[in-house]
Amino acid sequence: MNVKSVIKELFILTIAIIIIGAAVFFFLMPSHAAVSSISGFAIVLTNFIPFSVSQITMVLNVVLLIIGFITCGPEFGYKTVYTSILLPVVIGVFEKMLPGYTSLTNDATLDVVCYIFVVSIGSAILFNRNASSGGLDIIGKILNKYFRIDIGKAMSIAGLCIALSSALAYDSKTVVLSILGTYLNGMVLDHFIFDQKLKRRVCIVSPYEAQIRDYILNELHSGASVYKVTGAYRMEEHDEIITIVDKGEFQKLMAYIDKVDPKAFVTVYKVSDMQYQSKSMPERVF
Repeated sequence: MNVKSVIKELFILTIAIIIIGAAVFFFLMPSHAAVSSISGFAIVLTNFIPFSVSQITMVLNVVLLIIGFITCGPEFGYKTVYTSILLPVVIGVFEKMLPGYTSLTNDATLDVVCYIFVVSIGSAILFNRNASSGGLDIIGKILNKYFRIDIGKAMSIAGLCIALSSALAYDSKTVVLSILGTYLNGMVLDHFIFDQKLKRRVCIVSPYEAQIRDYILNELHSGASVYKVTGAYRMEEHDEIITIVDKGEFQKLMAYIDKVDPKAFVTVYKVSDMQYQSKSMPERVF
């Protein structure tokens, strides 16, 4: 990446972290709930350690970064380092600017709900830039690598442990609110973030196979495979095109198919994960 691209990337990551920091300060901290984040755990620890939320978050993030580099190696690039260190700085700035702040809604439940939806905006930006805010994400990756637990489940396990930690300092209502908030936060992230990252596996059988294949390769700049299939009704052999596209490409492909062959037989499957060689790298010859 050139200097201009790096500056643009850091600017976008900074905006996302400011949104997340605002969500923590204005909504999570007043509710005292420990919802799926290292910042939530830091809120609990402030009852036992004479340090601010931003200071504890900084220490925890640095420790987790070191553990992450040791256990997961090169997965942790400059983005994770930058966001992990910037988040507690942003929270610290809010603490200095508004030292007497209590709550915007004066209701813990509403604070948690607002936190979940505001923090999801920042998290969505980070995930779309292939970044994260560190903290809990690092724990999730460690559990995924060494215990073969899905990232989503690993994040939920870590988040639940943090939610239960609120029992050390607060009443049962706050504990229940932390657990429910963690569950709702997972649902919002899955629906509005991870679902948007899913790709579609599109299978197409059409007499206009050549035109559709050409569109996929030269207009969408995507790959495709062609299989020989036999229809059970007439036992006639056809070519079936199979391609994997993202949400935007899928919409364009379906619009083109509707234009070229509205009667085409199309089946669509959701693809949650892929492992392949990037298009920017030299073509792999088998």
